[in-house]
Amino acid sequence: MKTPAVSFEFFPPNDEPTARHLWEAIRRLTPLHPMFVSVTDGADGSTRARTRECVLRMNRETDLCVVPHLTCIGTSREQTLTLANEYARHGIRHLVALRGDRPSLIGCAMRDDSLCGDPHRGDFFAHASDLVAALAATDVEISVAAYPEGHPESAGVAADVENLKRKVDAGAHRAITQFFFDTDVYLRYRDRCRAAGITIPIIPGILPIARFAQLQRFAERCGASLPNWLHERFAGLDEDPDTRRLIASNVAIEQIERLQAHGVDEFHFYTLNRAELTYAICHAIGVRPRAKSAVQVACASPVSATIAANG
Repeated sequence: MKTPAVSFEFFPPNDEPTARHLWEAIRRLTPLHPMFVSVTDGADGSTRARTRECVLRMNRETDLCVVPHLTCIGTSREQTLTLANEYARHGIRHLVALRGDRPSLIGCAMRDDSLCGDPHRGDFFAHASDLVAALAATDVEISVAAYPEGHPESAGVAADVENLKRKVDAGAHRAITQFFFDTDVYLRYRDRCRAAGITIPIIPGILPIARFAQLQRFAERCGASLPNWLHERFAGLDEDPDTRRLIASNVAIEQIERLQAHGVDEFHFYTLNRAELTYAICHAIGVRPRAKSAVQVACASPVSATIAANG
C-alpha cells in the first residue's frame, strides 16, 4: 500500500511549559517530513499575535512548510489582508482560511467597528468564502475547513457541503476535516461532496486521543460524535495512561487503514503539541524519516503534490 502523506497541526504556546512541549514536538516530528504543518489561530482571533510569532519563528528556524490559520472574524478586512501580506513577505504562501467564531454579542452591540465591522460597508469578511475569494486574487495556496457532521452553527451536513462548495468556487485548493471517529461519516461526506461537484482533496483530520475526558469536551464544542464503541474502549482507564496510549494508537491506526482501503492517502494530525502518539501512529502506517530532497520538491508545489489525493 502506498505510504500516505501527512501534515501536522500545532497551536501557539501561551507560557514557557507549553512552548517547551511545542518545540519538543516539532523536533520529534520534523524527521517525518510532513507536507506542511499548520498553526492555529484562536477561533475568535484571540491568539493572533501569538500565532504570528510562532509561525514566523518556525519559518525562520525550521525547513518545514509552515501554514498559518487566518481567521477573519474579530478583525477588519484590511488587518486580515495585511497579515496575509506579511506572511507572504516571509515566503509563507499557504494559508488555512477560516471564518472563526463570531464576536461576542456585547462587542457587536457596542458597534466597535474594529471588532465587528459593518457588513454593509464590506470592511470585514463575514464568511470564510469571502476571505478565500480575496486570497485567491494573490499567488497563495488556500486550505479550508470541512465538517463531515456539519458545522455547529450550520443547518446540517447538506448545508456544510453547500458552504464548502462556495469556498471551493471562491478558490480553495484543499479541505481539511474536523476530527471524526466513525469512518463511514467521512466516506458519506466525501461522496456527497463529489456529487456536488467538489473535486479538491478532502483531507481527514485525525485526533490521537490523549485523554478521553478532554476529547469529550472537544467533541461537545465542535459537534463531533463519539461512537459507543469508543466510550467502551476507554472505560475505566482514567488512571491508566499507558493503556490509554496503546488503545489510542490502535484506534487511529485502524481508522487510517480503513480510510486507506477507500483510497485516502493523505492525513492531517491534530497533535495538541504532543509528538508521542502522532509519531507512533505515523510509524505504524509507514511514515518514517526519509530523504530530505523528496520533501523539498513536495513543499515547493503543494497543489500539484496533493491535487489527486482522496479520489
